[in-house]
Amino acid sequence: MRLSYAIARLFQIIPTFIMIGLVVFLLARAMPGDTISLMNDRATDEAIAEMQRQVGLDKPLWEQFITFFNGLLHGNLGTSIKYRVPVGDLIWGRLPVTLLLTAISTVMALVVSIPLAFISAIYANRWQDVSLRVAFQVGLSSPVFYVGLILLTVFAAWLNWFPVGGYGNDLLSNLHHLFLPALTLALSFSAVILRNLRASILQVINAEFVTYATAKGIPARLIMRRHILRNATVATVTLVGLQIGQLLGGAVITETVFAVPGVGRLMVDAILFRDYPVIQILTLVLAVMVSIAFLISDLVQMWLDPRISR
Repeated sequence: MRLSYAIARLFQIIPTFIMIGLVVFLLARAMPGDTISLMNDRATDEAIAEMQRQVGLDKPLWEQFITFFNGLLHGNLGTSIKYRVPVGDLIWGRLPVTLLLTAISTVMALVVSIPLAFISAIYANRWQDVSLRVAFQVGLSSPVFYVGLILLTVFAAWLNWFPVGGYGNDLLSNLHHLFLPALTLALSFSAVILRNLRASILQVINAEFVTYATAKGIPARLIMRRHILRNATVATVTLVGLQIGQLLGGAVITETVFAVPGVGRLMVDAILFRDYPVIQILTLVLAVMVSIAFLISDLVQMWLDPRISR
């Protein structure tokens, strides 16, 4: 049952992939201007027309889309108009940076929010709970770029504890460079998890099966691990999967603020220069990553609650 459920979820990604490809293709070309004009502002109309012909921008939209989709089917991701290199090489060279940034942010958020959510639920409506919710509400309501600039100013410019931006040459150096960007993303992420998990814990604690288990004399630690934690985290797992997409979207801003050479910053550059091949393939790559995150969260949720696959 679980295997068939996972296979069915995998097949659901295919139509999503095709629809996103079509929408991104049309939206990219709906933006005013094109990469040839933006990169060659002093070129004559004849020169611009010739360069557009060389990259296929002079063809009708339907023909451009067929060429783009046919290239995907044959593994040809195209060539960047701006960088003049294969789009696959350009993206794969930067994708590990964004994946590492997302992983660090997720781990930070979970390590911080899960214990504090239990503390907040145990001391519900007391000063501990109120203080935690107020503190995390500040992080949740603050824009990502603003939080990033504050952390950059305080911990990088003033205290010199972390680099101002960039990326390292080994794992430890990479972690050092990505700490502030990851913390920027994790602050809002952890606030969402804390609020959701706190509400789930309070709901489970007041459930009849917990009261029954307590009346039977089962140790509180065992009740917390087997009954409360397992049932309370079901909804939170789904939320974590949904927030992965938010993290990838926040990485676009965060990588720009901290000058991190990831795919988020690459996306900003591609949009500014109307680099259609990069925009299209990078959006599809991010869509696949989000879909995989949803699939993993569904499988974990199914493991926690087998009734989901029925």
